[in-house]
Amino acid sequence: MNASRRITAVVADDEARLAEFLVSRLRELWPELVIAGVAANGREAQSLIVREAPDVAFLDIRMPGLTGLDVARAAGAGVHIVFVTAFDEYALQAFEHAAIDYLLKPVADERLLHTIARLKERLVANTPAPSLDHVLSALAQRLPGMSVANGGVERLAWVRAAVGSNVQLINVADVCYFQANDKYTSVFTAAGEALIRTPIREIIDKLDPQRFWQVHRGTIVNVEHIASTTRDLAGRIVLAMKSRPERVQVSRAYAHLFKQM
Repeated sequence: MNASRRITAVVADDEARLAEFLVSRLRELWPELVIAGVAANGREAQSLIVREAPDVAFLDIRMPGLTGLDVARAAGAGVHIVFVTAFDEYALQAFEHAAIDYLLKPVADERLLHTIARLKERLVANTPAPSLDHVLSALAQRLPGMSVANGGVERLAWVRAAVGSNVQLINVADVCYFQANDKYTSVFTAAGEALIRTPIREIIDKLDPQRFWQVHRGTIVNVEHIASTTRDLAGRIVLAMKSRPERVQVSRAYAHLFKQM
């Protein structure tokens, strides 16, 4: 890394007082660091990372909307993640075992200085941020409430989708429906259509079954985006969506899902 290149970071914590405290300590102990922004929740943090492409992200573990683990999954390989947590010593063993950088609340200067030194060493040496995929899954299962639904199945919180030559991060709550598209899957939101390189059969098991219903062999609908149901002349159920103009057909095999609607 060029020594003159500025190093940027973002901070995310839903407790404004704690976020302000961490920012103040970073400015004192790492004055050359540029704080590119502060987020108050997971969705803000995700948007901030996409917009600013920081070198480092200090992420509170428990945040409304998306957790720190969810945001870390979406951050990309170029961002060095530091988790900020209030978990007890037993839970912290998961972080130590995974060799993930973390700060324990309330953040102590000694620990913060140690973390800063590790980050500087990696950034100066251009060491890539460690892959978090396998350790995040392990952490999510070990730390209660961290994006793991009943039965230990990890639920999707976001998808990385292509829109033309651009890549967008889409929160699954904003998805109206998924539709099979050859070997890929089309993602329909109020804003338009995007494409993900994952077959629909691999997506359904990672979606919350209380929110996403399969209504056709190749279609999965977010029930929160359904405006109404009607029957066509052939007796088939057709769904009108709240924020999409097209209608979505329900195959006879899944018609029972809508008996009460």
